[in-house]
Amino acid sequence: MEEANQRASVARAPRVSIDERVRMQRLESLKLSRSRVEDQLSKAVRPAHRQMLMKALQAIEEEMEEISQADGTQKHTE
Repeated sequence: MEEANQRASVARAPRVSIDERVRMQRLESLKLSRSRVEDQLSKAVRPAHRQMLMKALQAIEEEMEEISQADGTQKHTE
């Protein structure tokens, strides 16, 4: 019964390309990394450590923006 429900939900789920799935997984990973860095930043005391965390946060956000822009570009060209 459970297996039939699982197959039915898979059949109803929209088909997502491999590239889209990879992009979504990367965004999710970046969101988790951003949360972790923000948590560390809230606890960091030393200026050098804070600066390193700020640079990491900026790099994460830039990559998230690039991925989001690439997604917007793909949808307009399809």
